Amino acid sequence: MSTGISPSELQQAGAWLTERGLTDAQPTPMLAMRLAVRRRARIADSLILAALIIVAALALTYERLPTSALGGFQPHRAAPLLFLAAGMVILLLGRSMVDRWVRRVDRRAAATLSRRAAHPLKPGWRALLGLPYAVFAAATFAAAALLAVGALIVGDSTVRYAALILLVGLISVTVGNVVQLRALLARPVVAEDELSLTADVVMRVEDARELTAPHLAWTLPMVLIFGTAPGWWNVAAIASIALGLIGLILLQKRSPTSVAMARQAMISQ
Repeated sequence: MSTGISPSELQQAGAWLTERGLTDAQPTPMLAMRLAVRRRARIADSLILAALIIVAALALTYERLPTSALGGFQPHRAAPLLFLAAGMVILLLGRSMVDRWVRRVDRRAAATLSRRAAHPLKPGWRALLGLPYAVFAAATFAAAALLAVGALIVGDSTVRYAALILLVGLISVTVGNVVQLRALLARPVVAEDELSLTADVVMRVEDARELTAPHLAWTLPMVLIFGTAPGWWNVAAIASIALGLIGLILLQKRSPTSVAMARQAMISQ
């Protein structure tokens, strides 16, 4: 069965193994195929999140337009929110399709195996993500949500409307992330020996950490509300991101590597 893997993708797979200390494993076409689709999926996910930010900004811009700019038409107050909701449904469906694409490639890779690893491995969220990363993700969401709630109590109606858009965006993306994390936990093992099993779990750990990265929770408040809200809110937003960045750096330095997490997950099963 042809995998369509290029020499450069095999080389990238070898570099991936070397960077993680898995020097005993060989960069097989199966591994190269799985890593290649994950790189493309992350690019697609970044584009989808960027589109989500643009949709939120457009919804806010539309609400701010004067009636004269709309040819005298007076839009319903809920129209931008309906536009935002429709855009988010489409974009979250796009993320779901990207995740399905990755699962389909994994199934195709599994079909090429001459044998499957006999290991009852089904790690939970603690094994893949770890409690510190889960707490950090929850704290990041809580901080962004508190910023939105703080903006909701401001007297300026434009700021309140932007805060409402921010809340809708945060909740939508968080729900999408939870759904994707559940799908990640349910993925079957694609491995034929202990080394490829370790690589499989390492990919899961890295997928889980990437899924909970705080990109949107830090970006949306700055795009939608920063500069228009009162000074105290702007200071709080900057402080939230600064503290979050320090926390992320400390978390990445002190947390076990993805390989250590993977091996611990395999031992605990």
